[in-house]
Amino acid sequence: MAYFNFSNIKMTGITCAVPKTKIKASEYYNKFGQDNVDKFIKMTGVEEIRKTELHQTASDLGYAAAEELIRQKGLKREDIKALIFSAHSTDYRRPATACVLHKRLHMERDCMAFDVNLGCSAFVYSAQIISALMANSDIEKGLLIVGETMSKMVHPEDKSSVMLFGDAGAAVLFEKVSNNKLSGMMCSDGEGYKAIIAPAGGFRNLKAAEEAMLFSDGNKRTLYNTWMDGARVFEFTIRDVPQTIKYYMERENTSPDTYDYYIMHQANKYIHKQLQKRLRIPPEKMPLCLDRYGNTSAAAIPLTLCNAFGAKECKGEYQMLMSGFGVGLSWGVMGTNMNCADIYPIIETEECFVDGIINSPEEWEETDDV
Repeated sequence: MAYFNFSNIKMTGITCAVPKTKIKASEYYNKFGQDNVDKFIKMTGVEEIRKTELHQTASDLGYAAAEELIRQKGLKREDIKALIFSAHSTDYRRPATACVLHKRLHMERDCMAFDVNLGCSAFVYSAQIISALMANSDIEKGLLIVGETMSKMVHPEDKSSVMLFGDAGAAVLFEKVSNNKLSGMMCSDGEGYKAIIAPAGGFRNLKAAEEAMLFSDGNKRTLYNTWMDGARVFEFTIRDVPQTIKYYMERENTSPDTYDYYIMHQANKYIHKQLQKRLRIPPEKMPLCLDRYGNTSAAAIPLTLCNAFGAKECKGEYQMLMSGFGVGLSWGVMGTNMNCADIYPIIETEECFVDGIINSPEEWEETDDV
């Protein structure tokens, strides 16, 4: 397993943004039947999600979160020298969405910007990437933006997904400090690449059919929607994630009592309870936010932090253990201290980068001078 250990990097600010539109699971009573919807709510714990508008993207949510973070922290944009955008919900096939955010956030040319193409494990993976960049360079401040518009990736008649996945974005500030431990352990299993997949939309299947197909579970999906082998993902999660967390604790010479809070990817309530049971963690130390926001993939961990601590007047350092797991298959665990005062309330946004909507040569040619 890939193990990272940094002694001079710290997360010093987290903000999250969600769309204003709320969709309650109960709104699907007529479509899927009340018994089916109530069973879904009981199993997953998801009572409502947030959904973006047609042209609103993950980068819009991340942009709003980043602007809020810059405001809250009183940051000078010229001090940020690294910008990473981590998600599957990109603005375009090319360029990197991080470059679009670089423009919108008015970053300097000496600020590097690139994407990391990951989903549920995006936050823990990208935290190690940006920490490694900073630890081995003269970069003092880096900005990680994660986000997902999962609601755009599911078929409206797929009752296993349309009520589960929500949209959110987050911005996290990383800074060099004199003394702070941040460490992590990352894993992958490419044998499971089909377990969560959208078969079309990339370059492997350029002429994919767009009509919906009926699956054996009774749900409709197109090749452009997310397909998920729920049984395989569940088996992988309850087997590999607790095992990796235990390996990490052994490497760190820590125990479950070492950590004040466990911030897990918000897959569903049943998986959450299984992780609590296998790791012997009290429920009060493993907060949930999926009841209000659903499974938000890349944004789930920072969203859980902001939901749990952002609206509270709390101070002091907490020892956090975080774990993201899912599509890839990929998963990871990280531990670090965080000051509760650096976790800010969740904001709502209708932000949309209208200038980025290009439907004609004329719109493309109406670009800023380089």
